[in-house]
Formats: sequence, C-alpha cells, structure tokens
Amino acid sequence: MTKENQNLLQDIQRVGQDAARQAGALLREAFTRPQRITLKGVHDPVTESDFRSQELIVGLIRRHFPRHRILAEEVGDTVAGGEFAAGGGPAAENTAVGGWIIDPLDGTVNFAHGFPVFAVSIAYEAADGEVHYGVVYDPMREELFEGIKGGGATLNGRPLRVSRVDLLDRALLATGFPYDVAQRLESTVSRFRRMLLMAQGVRRAGSAALDLCYLAAGRFDGFWEENLKPWDTAAAALIVREAGGRLSNLAGGPFTPTDTFVVASNGLLHDQLWTALQL
Repeated sequence: MTKENQNLLQDIQRVGQDAARQAGALLREAFTRPQRITLKGVHDPVTESDFRSQELIVGLIRRHFPRHRILAEEVGDTVAGGEFAAGGGPAAENTAVGGWIIDPLDGTVNFAHGFPVFAVSIAYEAADGEVHYGVVYDPMREELFEGIKGGGATLNGRPLRVSRVDLLDRALLATGFPYDVAQRLESTVSRFRRMLLMAQGVRRAGSAALDLCYLAAGRFDGFWEENLKPWDTAAAALIVREAGGRLSNLAGGPFTPTDTFVVASNGLLHDQLWTALQL
C-alpha cells in the first residue's frame, strides 16, 4: 500500500470511528424517549432516530470527503460524481473515488420497542470494489468493532479472533428473520427448525451487524440470514474475515455485500453449516 493510500485509510478510519460514536451517542440518548415511527413495510419500521443518525453520519462524511459516494439505508444512493453500486465498485466514469455504505440504526424494531440490541454500521468501499474499512458500534454496551482489510479486526482496540468450535452440534448459532418473512415462511422455518435440531443453540437477537461481530468475537460460531441489504453486512462481513472467519452466499461462492443470503462461520464448521442450510 502506498503512503498516500495509508494516509487515506487512516483518515477514513478516524472519520468512521467519529461518525459511529457520535451517531451511537445520539441513539443512546434517544432510546428512552418516545419515537415517531412510520412503516416502510408491514414489518419494517423506521424511526425519527434512524433519520437523525443518518443525517449526522452523512454530514460528517461529506465534510471530510465531499466527492465520495454514499449508500445509506434511509435515502438509498446519494451520489457525488457518479453512480455507486455497493459491492460492485464505483461507476467507470469516476473510478478514483470510493464510497460509504451506512446503516444508521441496525435493529430498528428492537430500538422502537425498547429492546437494547442495535448498532450503527459504517463501511468504506474503495475504488477497487472491495470494502477496506468497517466499523460497527453498539452504543448501549459501548463496544466498537472495527475491521481493516489486511489489518485485522478489533473490539475497542483489542484484537478479535473467531472461535475454535469445529462441530455443529457444539456450536452456538445466530440468525435473523427477513422483513418479508410471510413470503419466505416455509424456507425460513425449515432452516430454523433444522438448525435448532442440529446445533447446541440458536439465538435471534435482531441485528445482523451485531450478530456478525459477535461471530468475529467468538461469541457465536456461525450465522445465517436471508434477504439482507448491503448496509446490513458490508462492515461486519469485513470484521468477520479479518477475525479469521469465513463467509459465503447460499450457492457457496464468496460473499459480497450485494448477496442477499449470507452464511458465516468461524471457518472450521463452515462446510457443515452451509450443507445443513441447503433445502
């Protein structure tokens, strides 16, 4: 990596950390207050805090990197100089500029109901189409998970490493249910039932970003979920990889943020988990 790129990545990390912590503080302060809630879908709420968090993050990034593209959950693409396609790299007419993938509040249903499991997720995708930096911040536990491509993963500055569990029947797994579960009920319930029978335990906490970070920290041994969006996984997937974990899509190929189905593990039991999820 050139000195210029190293300096850029350091600036990206500094801004990413700052944005995640500031947005997390906003969410923590708003957590106990009544929220105005609207619905994007039957099971897909959005609160005023989603928008306030996103406005804060985007504003901070724009001040430091005005030409960078931004893909954020509550507004879709916001573009500076060209189209941004998460996971596929910047548009050809502006290949020197990277972009950010943001979930200002991952776990909105939890937040709206006063269940304290939610996070801020911010990733930086470079011009090569690869995520080079990711940060996930849990404001209620003040846990900051970070990953730097080729530079490892950390929790509050301490190195992370996945677990060494190598048998599915000894594994603690995590999953989530898609917002359109009514349209996927048979496959969702079939996979969930199978994992309940095969694993030591299955948890469903409601934040894909935190589930993946807990995998990176060795708290979970595997994770799967379907119908995810780039902002759900971009940062946390890098953190898992840098902690020594493995991710794939449902077809078994390498996972990218544009894939909607993720299978993630500590690596040792990945093939067992992936095989068990096939219907």
